[in-house]
Amino acid sequence: MEKESLLNYLYRFFDIIVLLFIVFDFGYDFEENYNSPHVIGLIFLTIGLLAFNTFKFLTFKYKSNKKVALVNMVLITGMLFASGIVAILNFNFPFDYILQKVKPIFEGGLIFYFLLRLLVLVRHIYDIYFNPAIVFVGSFMILALTGGFLLMLPSATTNGITFTNALFTSASAVCVTGLTVVDTSSAFTIVGQSIILVLIQLGGIGILTFTSFFAFFFRGSSSFKEGLNTKDFIAHEGLKDVFRAALNVVIFTIGVEAVGAAFIYSSILDVATIENKFFFSIFHSISAFCNAGFSILSAGLYDEAIRFDYFLQWIIMTLIVLGGLGHNIVFNFYQKIKTHVVELFDKTIIHKKIRIITLNTQIVIYTTIFLLVGGFIFLFISEYNNTLLEHHSIFGKITAASFNAVTPRTAGFNAVDFTQMNVPSLLFIIFLMWIGGSPASTAGGIKTSTFALATLNIFAVASGKSRIQLFGRRISSESTSRAFAILCISLITIGISIVALLIFEPKGTPLLTVAFECFSAYSTVGLTLNFTPTLTEPSKYVLIACMFIGRIGMLNLMVGLLRRMNHQFYEYPKENILIN
Repeated sequence: MEKESLLNYLYRFFDIIVLLFIVFDFGYDFEENYNSPHVIGLIFLTIGLLAFNTFKFLTFKYKSNKKVALVNMVLITGMLFASGIVAILNFNFPFDYILQKVKPIFEGGLIFYFLLRLLVLVRHIYDIYFNPAIVFVGSFMILALTGGFLLMLPSATTNGITFTNALFTSASAVCVTGLTVVDTSSAFTIVGQSIILVLIQLGGIGILTFTSFFAFFFRGSSSFKEGLNTKDFIAHEGLKDVFRAALNVVIFTIGVEAVGAAFIYSSILDVATIENKFFFSIFHSISAFCNAGFSILSAGLYDEAIRFDYFLQWIIMTLIVLGGLGHNIVFNFYQKIKTHVVELFDKTIIHKKIRIITLNTQIVIYTTIFLLVGGFIFLFISEYNNTLLEHHSIFGKITAASFNAVTPRTAGFNAVDFTQMNVPSLLFIIFLMWIGGSPASTAGGIKTSTFALATLNIFAVASGKSRIQLFGRRISSESTSRAFAILCISLITIGISIVALLIFEPKGTPLLTVAFECFSAYSTVGLTLNFTPTLTEPSKYVLIACMFIGRIGMLNLMVGLLRRMNHQFYEYPKENILIN
């Protein structure tokens, strides 16, 4: 045991060394000096990591520890093998040129190695302290702070950045909001944009889902406590295969993003103003699916080069809707289709009328369709003689109106100039932003199911019913209570944010502009009336808090803090309260 403890301390020492090398290598420019000592040190560090993990694999007794060491050995061996192949293929070239070719392999491999180690550390933390809500909140806070410091590295920006602006950008990326106080395209280099992209991906899927994926991979099974830590955040009902569900989430996300990037790439092949089309495609695919709304174009999708690229807009809309629905809805439909296909070709199966599509899926789908269609009709009529005038074809107008109905749910991409919209249109967009996407998705807002339950409860109370009944099912009172709690918390948080911004901002700032900004921040949308870049320092921190609360959910935090209170096994006499 003492020997393994010593090895674990050495392991963490190596993790710190790897982190310092990564920060030093990416954070500071070396002007193509590939023959510098730090590059040689990078190679020797990789060899040292291989030797140490091999020793750990041979020494450790526990199967889980051996599996972690084995995975690290395979990763590092792959790095060295790939570098060796590249070096052999370029054997006739100068040594500096060979180093230039192999350096990205070592950099990418060490970054992935460090992420693996970080995720194992997070898993170890919630093994010790198993309150999922607190760990979830803490993970996002640490990720946002880390991202803020990384964005302050010299090579991440073109002209430097303040801590407040770096933290705001990092929090906006982690919370998949998309509000920016600086121009992402001009203020950040390719390194800074890559950091933002990683933060979006980690924040979109959820750091605990990533952790669960790797925990399942390393251990191969899940305990009761580990299942509890994850099931609330990936919307999985059972504990048995909760980590397998997390694995499916990661695979589904990466798969959709890869297909989306391919389609985006094909749509911008003729756009000469976009230099790095590959990175543009990956960035916007991840940003769209995670409902982040970040763009590496100064004007976003309203840029003149792609403003009328309707094929691109439909691709972005599809990714937004898929990310906003959530993996559990998509998997539910997949299960339905799979069952029908199997029954169609396998005649030996006795058909049983089994309810596959859940009530949650039905509520989410119907509410989403209602909001999308209603939003399209309203914005098409309201903006037909306004912002839609620049689109000359009817298909262009339909595409623009559809995009404006989809993007507030909660993507935040702008394909029109929102400052030129009519007031009724802006108020309706605020309403769409407030609702947001669906539960257990990358979207924010109060969620479609919350809005649906609140609406159904109003009609139930008005008609004198004591319960909500829908599609042959009775909705539990706990779900209704949770929905109204979320509604109240959202309005209170947004109201406090609006008041705070009106205090900190110059006198005469339009209320509609402030309200639009606060609803956008809380619902993690990212749309703005060009107000974000002009914010004062205190206002930036108000919106950081607003984005954070909107992303993690104040109710989740309160549940995490208060759920350990003892349950009361008694009841007081009931008395009605006058509500008029």
